Amino acid sequence: MEPVLEVRDLRVQFPTSWGPIKAVDGVSFTLQPGERLGLIGESGSGKSTIALAVMRLLKPPARIVSGEILLNGVDLLRLPEEEMRTRRLAEIALVTQGAMNSLNPVIRIRPQLIDAMRAHGVRLSTREFDERLNALLESVDLRPEVADLFPHELSGGMKQRVCIATAISLKPRVIIADEPTSALDVVVQRRVMQTLRRAQDRIGAAVVLIGHDMGLMAQFAQRVAVMRAGQLVEVNSAMEIFTRPRHPYTRLLMESLPSLERREPLLTTLTGPAVEGT
Repeated sequence: MEPVLEVRDLRVQFPTSWGPIKAVDGVSFTLQPGERLGLIGESGSGKSTIALAVMRLLKPPARIVSGEILLNGVDLLRLPEEEMRTRRLAEIALVTQGAMNSLNPVIRIRPQLIDAMRAHGVRLSTREFDERLNALLESVDLRPEVADLFPHELSGGMKQRVCIATAISLKPRVIIADEPTSALDVVVQRRVMQTLRRAQDRIGAAVVLIGHDMGLMAQFAQRVAVMRAGQLVEVNSAMEIFTRPRHPYTRLLMESLPSLERREPLLTTLTGPAVEGT
């Protein structure tokens, strides 16, 4: 089976007066149709930079210095900006970390969802748009009346589910969820992740879940990729990662999980560059 998304030797740098900072340093991975891939690592390891690079949403001074990002066999890095804009949302969608950063605070939900679809060529009557929006909101466990509210009238979990509704509105092949449960309490986190899982099943998309909550990863991801210092240090099935981690950094991540059976300080540190291989 051909991968729906393939990242090859991706390198992203930030130029500084001391030399380039290698935010993403030779990352390669594949995503199969319908697969759920978890991308974990500590803050600053390059996870969100990968997401923005794949979407071609990096802002200067960040720059992609080399690599390929193949979506259905097409290298996104070689597309003109206008063609890339049409592929966003239609073929590959992003659910961002902060829902309020994705929603216009002075516009109601309905026109925001409709504008996103119209920008990609969807032409429907007012009644047809209303019917489509109602079905879309209900698919993410929101009442149709939410469409007439402003973002500030919604809870954090409701705003995040609106973002998921936007992401699946055109049935993309790939959804990148960049810490979609950040700043939400554990009960709401679970509901949001259940919504994302049902939305994925509904449209048959593949999902890249980015985060550092290993509990969520264990529940959601089929395969997990571990990042450290801009590199992927281990990629394996979720079962193998959580029960038999091979890389020293992955083992440290597992040992950092709180335990009800033992109380001990985390004394081990890992120095030097990311260790070669997986």
